[in-house]
Amino acid sequence: MKQIILILMSALVIQAFQGHACTSYLVTKGASADGSTMISYAGDSHIRYGQIYFFPRAQWPEGSMVTIYDRSSNRPLGQIPQPAETYQVTGFMNEHQVAIGESTFGGRRELRDTTGKIDWGSIIFLTLQRAKTAREAIQVMAELLDAYGYYSSGQSYSIADPNEVWIMEIIGKGVDMQVERRTRRTYNANRGAVWVAKRIPDGYISAHANHARITQFPLENGTTSISSKSFERIHDPVVEVVYAHDVISFARSQGFFSGDDADFSFTAAYAPLDFGSARFCELRVWTMFQEAAGGMEPYWEYATGYSPGPAMPLWVKPKEKLTPRDLMRFKRNTLEGTPLDMSKDIGAGPHGLPYRWRPLYFEYEGKRYFHERATATQQTAFSWVAQMRSWLPNPIGGIFWYGLDDTGLTLHAPFYSGMLSVPYNYQRGHGDILTYSENAAFWVFNRVSHFIYLFYDRAIVDVRKMQEELESRFEAYIPAIDAGALILYEQDPMLAKQFLTEFSHNTANNLLEQWKELGNFLLVKYLDGNIKHEKDGVFLRNPWDFPLAPMHPEYPDSWKRSLIEETGDKFLVPTQ
Repeated sequence: MKQIILILMSALVIQAFQGHACTSYLVTKGASADGSTMISYAGDSHIRYGQIYFFPRAQWPEGSMVTIYDRSSNRPLGQIPQPAETYQVTGFMNEHQVAIGESTFGGRRELRDTTGKIDWGSIIFLTLQRAKTAREAIQVMAELLDAYGYYSSGQSYSIADPNEVWIMEIIGKGVDMQVERRTRRTYNANRGAVWVAKRIPDGYISAHANHARITQFPLENGTTSISSKSFERIHDPVVEVVYAHDVISFARSQGFFSGDDADFSFTAAYAPLDFGSARFCELRVWTMFQEAAGGMEPYWEYATGYSPGPAMPLWVKPKEKLTPRDLMRFKRNTLEGTPLDMSKDIGAGPHGLPYRWRPLYFEYEGKRYFHERATATQQTAFSWVAQMRSWLPNPIGGIFWYGLDDTGLTLHAPFYSGMLSVPYNYQRGHGDILTYSENAAFWVFNRVSHFIYLFYDRAIVDVRKMQEELESRFEAYIPAIDAGALILYEQDPMLAKQFLTEFSHNTANNLLEQWKELGNFLLVKYLDGNIKHEKDGVFLRNPWDFPLAPMHPEYPDSWKRSLIEETGDKFLVPTQ
């Protein structure tokens, strides 16, 4: 027993250092411009590699098993049975237009269960392979955790289908190792998880970014909620809240809560707010809510970590109905226009860089400081917007808008959920985070981003121009592609899928070539810190075909002032 406990403690320490940071948006049908539902995700990680996961539909013989690997370390956690049939999954969306995204909130460290078989990542893909609706996905997730245990720390999930959008928050119950009398087998008596899921009201939007956001919720005596002891009513449309039957009683048993049931808050009990979860997490939700809905000024002190409340609402009503491009734009936020704008202080360097390299915290003369953590961040492996449209057949209705690297500098390509394969340069196994591959989409986008970081205030203009041009083009293509696919679908659904596969592949491959050309253009234009003259992407020459002399822009006065304050007269030109 002592050896088992030491192993579990060791694994817990390792897991504590495997942080995740992701920003997720949720949009209901009534809040979108075209009546689609949408969720988004950013896979922010220093070790994650960007690629599109693809699992074809499959039939499984009785007794088939699937091995579960921890998404944070690739450690095998065990095996569980396969169902008779699994659905096709493209990225984080399945063939029924069910999509799932996540963000890690951690929560109370003592509740991390290192004995479970289901981790925060595997539960996404297991569920997508098994669920036809968002409600069914919630049921699948809860049943998997109950049967096999939850390996990870606290997690928020966005779950959507073409009609509904839900947020579900989960945390484990820790480790209580006991010995079964009859078999002498050791087991975790706390296996499973506690959780709450709430449907976002139609016409509203929500967001989560590494902090638990569900507070109070109606209990089972209301008409809109049920306990998960029985899932008989989860598919009843009037049910808007579902929760683990012991979500409150377990908190009481651990000393996390002692009030009346009606006052119970999931966040307060399982993931209490601290400065970091406000400043680095809730602030990202604040920026999205402020852009989309406005009126968030009363929550500024809360979101910046200087006040415990009032806490932001779980959902807000947007000023205007949103499109996928709006969510992509929200993902580019670097706190510009706020008092925390990182392009305005000395950390931005001479080129107004609104990024700060890690570590997030640093020390100087015995005091601890921090860098801001904006929505757009350099270590994003991939990001996406999942768009689900109820009025179209599933293969046509689902669009998985996928981008690689930094959300501020990427371009999201449209991949239809009905496509039959993934383009080679986006596939799993084509390069990895330690293996450079010249044509891999991940590396193509990273090469361009790293050049932009050198001359941000100059090069960002060229990138924004390219983003606007291509996003407008993709937006214009979609109605025509939908119409063509629908005609083919009425003849033969397979013809429609082949058509959508060709479009998705061709669009993605053309995008990669254009992004390579963008990188080449930026290299030539800004070589050695100069700026070459160009018009509409063509570099200018004199009448004798010789390059025009490049421009040498001045450093900004703010940077000059900092330099002189530090060096005094070291660089002062002597007067004659």
